[in-house]
Amino acid sequence: MRADIDGAAAALRDAYATGVARTPLRDDLLPAGDLSAAYAVQQAQVGAWLAEGRRLVGAKVGLTSRVVQESFGVFQPDFGVLFGDMAVPDGAEIDLRDLLQPRVEAEVAFVLGRDLPDEQVTVADVVRATDHLLPAIEIVDSRIAGWDISIVDTVADNASSGRYVLGTTPRRVRDLDLRLCGAVLEHAGEPVSVGAGAACLGNPLHAVAWLAATLAANGRPLRAGDTVLSGALGPMVAVTPGAAYEARISGLGSVRACFSKGDA
Repeated sequence: MRADIDGAAAALRDAYATGVARTPLRDDLLPAGDLSAAYAVQQAQVGAWLAEGRRLVGAKVGLTSRVVQESFGVFQPDFGVLFGDMAVPDGAEIDLRDLLQPRVEAEVAFVLGRDLPDEQVTVADVVRATDHLLPAIEIVDSRIAGWDISIVDTVADNASSGRYVLGTTPRRVRDLDLRLCGAVLEHAGEPVSVGAGAACLGNPLHAVAWLAATLAANGRPLRAGDTVLSGALGPMVAVTPGAAYEARISGLGSVRACFSKGDA
C-alpha cells in the first residue's frame, strides 16, 4: 500500500468537522508502521490549522509507558502539538460536544524559559531551560472509532490530542524528584488511576529531553514560553459525562477537569 497523505489528512479533518470517528487509517490510507507517512499527515494538519489562525503554544509526548509502547509494537515515544485553543482553565466546564471519545490522564507540564535548539539534549539542559512546572490533566481523544489505533493512527491524529488543563501552582524543577512523584486521578473522591513519574520514560525529564532532541532534529525546536505535556503518570480513564476529575501530583498540587452532561 502506498501512503495517501492528503487522503488521510482529509479523513481526519472530516472526523473533526462531523464529529463522527472513522475506521483506522491503516486500513486504507497509511501502511502499517510507516511513521514518516504518519508524521507527514500530522504536519499537513498542523499547517492547515496554522493557516486558519490557530496559535501554536507547545508540544506533547505520547507513548511514554513501556506497557503502552509494547501494545503498539514500538519502543519509542511519539509527539503531537499543542494549540492555545486546546487549553481549558482549571475547573472550567469542557463541552463534550467538542470531543468524540475523550479520556483523561494526569501529567507534569513543563513551561520553558529558554529555547532547546540542539539535537543533543541532556537532562541538565532541560532543567536549565525549564522556568516552572505545573500539574496537568490531558484530555486525549481519537478520531479513530473505538480507539482502534496503531502507531500510525495516533501519530497522524496529532498523537490523539484533545484538550488539556493546567493547574495554577507553579513549582521549580529543582525542588522536586520527578521520578518519585506520585500521582492520583480521582473521580467523586475515589481514585480511578494512580501512577508516578517513573512510569513516564523513567522520569518526565527524560521525556522532555527526548522531545526536545526530536523536534530539533525535525527543524522545529522547542522555544522559550512553550508548554510541554511530558506524558501520562498513570493509566488513562474514559470520561463519564457530567463528571469532574481531579489530579493530585505530589509536590505539584492539583488540577481539575470538569465535563458537561451531554454525550461526546
